[in-house]
Amino acid sequence: MFCCYTGKILIACLYEEDEDGQLIRVRDTYEDIANACCKKRFPKLGGIVVNVTQVMELIMTCILYLVVSGNLLSHSFPYLPVTEKTWSVIVFVTLLPCVFIKTLSIVSKLSLLCSLVHFIIIFIVMSYCLTQIHQWSWTRFRLPIEFEDFLVSVGVIIFSYTSQIFLPTLEGNMKNPKEFSCMLNWTHFFACLFKTAFALTAFLTWGEETKEVITDNLPSSLKILVNLCFLAKALLSYPLPFFAVTEILHTCISSSNRSDYRTPLFIVVLRGLALLFTLLMAMFIPHFALLMGLTGSVTGAAMTFLLPSIFHLKLKWGKLVFLEKCAAISLFTVGFLCSLSGIVCSIKGLIEAFGGR
Repeated sequence: MFCCYTGKILIACLYEEDEDGQLIRVRDTYEDIANACCKKRFPKLGGIVVNVTQVMELIMTCILYLVVSGNLLSHSFPYLPVTEKTWSVIVFVTLLPCVFIKTLSIVSKLSLLCSLVHFIIIFIVMSYCLTQIHQWSWTRFRLPIEFEDFLVSVGVIIFSYTSQIFLPTLEGNMKNPKEFSCMLNWTHFFACLFKTAFALTAFLTWGEETKEVITDNLPSSLKILVNLCFLAKALLSYPLPFFAVTEILHTCISSSNRSDYRTPLFIVVLRGLALLFTLLMAMFIPHFALLMGLTGSVTGAAMTFLLPSIFHLKLKWGKLVFLEKCAAISLFTVGFLCSLSGIVCSIKGLIEAFGGR
């Protein structure tokens, strides 16, 4: 509900009323909104903050795909004398063609295949869980909750619903932008429904033995098949955030008007360095859930709760009713507290995980 609401107020910041009271789209991107908020004193500061946050989130997403790919392969073929980090290097090699992707159309086709693989995975895992329905027990649920683990989980959940980066572009390309609010309601509703159903069936099947990567709980007969499907999904998902982050980096670097920065060779080198950086980070932080929680707490909370609330209050203050102002302030406060506590708990968990190695 919170993510859906902040998505709507973010899009509201793209519009201003004309003399006749009609809404006119005067901004196109998240960066434009940020610059509009800071234009009086620091004209470019808002855009820099948004770009840095976007780059962090997209890079962390790419790292997550490498981490989970190495994890899936190491658990699929435990009898091979290959470490998880080595599997990550092998996955890195298969992703090298991403350096040569030139257009978003190629990325969109890969994303479509990713969605198809995703539905196959959900179908297989939930079908298996339903075959174990005779073992389900509601006594698996316990009221006591480990508070620190819960805060990490909040970061994971925020990360899984973060779409604000893409919403301005999505709304701008809709055939009927007036249906954006309805579309956002339904997509968030069904996302919540399916994610809850997936988590619930898995937990009822395995209880506290549920692993970070759900396929690790499956029997060996299904485990390899589903793991390979998950691997395909991770590989097909990687190009989208990778393409987006390299485009942002290239745009920022090439703004200096130096012709050297616009050559095809420079673009390839930049993408190669970005790809290598994600590999190095994946090898140093091989803890999927903690890394995902940290990403959600740092960049997810900022892009989903903090920045939309601030921008909406700044640009629309005079036109907001009292309840709308309270909602934005409350969302900012909740987002800040979730972000701060999630960061502390995720970093603490990572330190403990490294200390226990």
